[in-house]
Amino acid sequence: MCLSIVLIAVLVIFAGKGIARPQIFVPDPITGYAIGGHDPVSFFVDGYPRKGDRNHEYRWGGAEWIFVNEGNLAAFKRDPNSYAPRFAGCGGFALSEGFATAGSPFIYAMVDGRLVFFHSVVNRFLFVVNGSQLMKDAEENSSRVGCVPDL
Repeated sequence: MCLSIVLIAVLVIFAGKGIARPQIFVPDPITGYAIGGHDPVSFFVDGYPRKGDRNHEYRWGGAEWIFVNEGNLAAFKRDPNSYAPRFAGCGGFALSEGFATAGSPFIYAMVDGRLVFFHSVVNRFLFVVNGSQLMKDAEENSSRVGCVPDL
């Protein structure tokens, strides 16, 4: 019952806003860090997500980010848009269809040199198969559904 009331309140609050989610990199509800506390640079350097260290924090895009080491933090500070997930972490395939879903840092692909998250492995496959066109569609829909970072 209480959960239903909270859900209705959230829907009422966001109904008039015309967007599906806040325009920031939404912090993980458990860790409080962007992309679940994973180092965004590690996707590029190591080829997989690595948990960051709280000794290497940086605030950007409306969220706190943590990094594996000082070098990754420095790289991110120099060019955060190159390392942060595209579409503020929304799922790329759903976005190409015009919907906002939360992407997972464990289901991702590099598309045109950018990190893109997905809601499911099926969505990742469908996106990668036709990446150029779907990336274009996702970019066109990103502002409309609120999957752009508020920088």
